[in-house]
Amino acid sequence: MDAKLSHLAALSQKDKTAGYLALLSDVLAQSNQGSATNDLQLLVDTVVNQESVGFVVGRQVLTELVKSLSIGTIADRDLRKRIIQDTLNVLQPRTVIYEEQVNALRFQLADLLEAEEEWTEAARVLMGISLDSGSRSLPDDDKFRIYIRIIRLLLEDEDSVQAETYYNRAASLSNSTADRETLLQFKLCQARINDYSRKFLEAATRYHELSWAADIDEEERKELLSSAVTCAVLAPAGPNRSRVLASLYRDERSSELQTYNILSKMFLDHILRPGEIKSFEQTLKPHQLARIAISSNDRLASTVDDEESSLTNASKRTGPSTVLDRAVMEHNLLASSKIYNNITFRGLGALLDLSPGAAETMARKMIEQGRLKGSIDQVDKLIWFDGGKEEDDAQGKAGGLGDVEQTTEDTGAPLTKRWDMQIRITAANVEAIVQHLAVKGLVAATASSV
Repeated sequence: MDAKLSHLAALSQKDKTAGYLALLSDVLAQSNQGSATNDLQLLVDTVVNQESVGFVVGRQVLTELVKSLSIGTIADRDLRKRIIQDTLNVLQPRTVIYEEQVNALRFQLADLLEAEEEWTEAARVLMGISLDSGSRSLPDDDKFRIYIRIIRLLLEDEDSVQAETYYNRAASLSNSTADRETLLQFKLCQARINDYSRKFLEAATRYHELSWAADIDEEERKELLSSAVTCAVLAPAGPNRSRVLASLYRDERSSELQTYNILSKMFLDHILRPGEIKSFEQTLKPHQLARIAISSNDRLASTVDDEESSLTNASKRTGPSTVLDRAVMEHNLLASSKIYNNITFRGLGALLDLSPGAAETMARKMIEQGRLKGSIDQVDKLIWFDGGKEEDDAQGKAGGLGDVEQTTEDTGAPLTKRWDMQIRITAANVEAIVQHLAVKGLVAATASSV
């Protein structure tokens, strides 16, 4: 090999290109591919680093090498990967001169690593591609596709932090392409990043939106819908989550999902039991089971003024331990506000399996954030729920009266108002039932038989 290279070095410049290309073909055609690897390494080092060869000849030789590797001239994948890696190491100091060839080799190496499920390594190889160099700048749509591929690879290894960095870069280029498949991949990356970042409400919305895309396979759409339900369940309880739950509950496809039971119970504001939570927990991914830390302030607030808990068998837990734990506790607290007018700290703690102080802390935070309507009486250790603002639409339509304007006496007492409202709603519902029975003739039949 050394003798052949010495002979080519003595040729005139115009004959060197043909000579080096012929030598490259001979090396690739060798039956002993192990020996070919060493010869290729020596050939690449010569055309790249020998000043007498020139970068014009070097580019042509490397372009032919890239082409041969891409069509599978070297059948062994491990050997091909080694050749690409060795070639990139030689080209590293001269990347500016051989930028096009380096980028092509990086794409091939990323394909090989991705096939071996080396997700992070494949992403790092693509990160090394020069996208904005002075000599050659890629079109925006090509940059957009590369960023999306990097994001997808990073998310396979659950590296959401670095994936979000490249997502922000891709977002600025999202208008550069009209390709439907590429845009769907971009939206899916956004949903998955929100999922891994525990922005479950945004993730649920994105997953549900994608589950309607006709370009996606039916089975994948079903998985997206299931992911939407899971994220909606894990989202913080409150009005925004209720809207997302309503949208998913009314989707007729949801009834076929394994998680439909917990979806329906959350939408209907039913209190969740440990057995139901356990079965749902088995469907979660590792990042959705992550443990959460309780702040020192919350831990201190949860242990203050717990005299009753020391005298009873109340729970000693000072807060939720996982994302699912927090979601279920907040949901049960919100569901209890639909059932009770008020509840003691100790009673809420027994419902949520928390110490009375921790139950108060959770209710306080939800009230502060506007996710729960109510007030806290720390003297009597009571939480008052404010549900009187939401009137039932049936109250003005029962009995065939249609929409009527109803006035109430302002007594200045909120509890009296709530009691009056409950009486009115109950009376309206009873009147509607009686009229329904009368239409079917059931009321008359009952009266005649007495």
